[in-house]
Amino acid sequence: MTTAPELDQPHVMNTYGRLPAAMAYGKGCRLWDVNGKSYLDGLGGIAVNTLGHAHPRLVPALQDQIAKLIHTSNYYYTPNAEKLAAKLAEISGMSNVFFCCTGLEANEAALKLARKYGHDKGIDKPQIVVYEHAFHGRSIATLSATGNPKVQQGFGPLVEGFIRVPLNDIEALKKATAGNPDVVAVFFETIQGEGGIHPMRVEYLKQVRALCDERGWLLMIDEVQCGMGRTGKWFAHQWAGIVPDVMPLAKGLGSGVPIGAVVAGPKAAHIFGPGNHGTTFGGNPLAMRAGVETLRIMEEEKLLQNAATVGAHLKSALQKALAGNPGVREVRGQGLMLGIELAKPCGVLAERALHAGLLLSVTADSVIRLVPPLILSTAEADEIVAILVPLIDAFLKE
Repeated sequence: MTTAPELDQPHVMNTYGRLPAAMAYGKGCRLWDVNGKSYLDGLGGIAVNTLGHAHPRLVPALQDQIAKLIHTSNYYYTPNAEKLAAKLAEISGMSNVFFCCTGLEANEAALKLARKYGHDKGIDKPQIVVYEHAFHGRSIATLSATGNPKVQQGFGPLVEGFIRVPLNDIEALKKATAGNPDVVAVFFETIQGEGGIHPMRVEYLKQVRALCDERGWLLMIDEVQCGMGRTGKWFAHQWAGIVPDVMPLAKGLGSGVPIGAVVAGPKAAHIFGPGNHGTTFGGNPLAMRAGVETLRIMEEEKLLQNAATVGAHLKSALQKALAGNPGVREVRGQGLMLGIELAKPCGVLAERALHAGLLLSVTADSVIRLVPPLILSTAEADEIVAILVPLIDAFLKE
């Protein structure tokens, strides 16, 4: 465990419940703190470090780019922007991309797209369908779309124009929007991350796609956490064989370098024109190089297949090891995005795991979240199980 002075930061705003560790360096799926203690990374920077730490092919590429050019502004063209946009269009089946810096920015842009889509159709007060337990960010608009009263508390009044429905219930969606001509879009995460690793069912995804087509709505799928190969396909909704109209991305797209994107299909690709939206840092040369190299390495090292195979192994091993424990409600998720729901709040397990040499998080109060780098090996998955299961067993006996 890290000791002072690294943990003494009186001038940093107290906005996080940080654990008592200060990380110094990493390699692969392991991190070392400033005291030299080693940790197996089951969190991946919250689904960000796609290629792990200090990847031997990513690092020299980023060093090369930093030595050439980091930032210029969007007054000028950035060569790698088109290369990355074209690749995202290819793997998504969509057509155009807006680049930004974070998932929040990407989701905010998606909400603006939906509103302008409505206004362009003559709708004065467009409404967007969102979901219970959703998390889309902490700006006022994305916070309003989020389905967590705890994180909304103290920041009202929230933005209007949202209709909230439960997950995986097509009849509830139809009922909530019946006779409403102001609905313009349906917006959700394929697998809810902060909400507790709750997946949308394949059949439901197909039903919502069909309903959006029928009613002329935009289907907007937030793949910020569950996308970028984490489930074994490029994007989690692809397991249902559908294509959205708008898809926010971020987190794993740059393997640690801040980058966000809004990918759009023909229905939404040309809603924004010059002056409608923008960002200072989005699409800068360093971020574009990080995105291009991350996707290239993911393909060449077959990391989608690895996420599917190792993720299935990890899930099966956890289910087997925790079977019969009445305090374990469910092990769920897909690929390397897994949640273990316990019968009681388990926030203390994040620090206990830290002391045991494993990084993870607890979300929705009682769900242990595992979103490790996509380079995780089967042996490292077994190590996660070996560390975590005894911690869970001991905690549930308390």
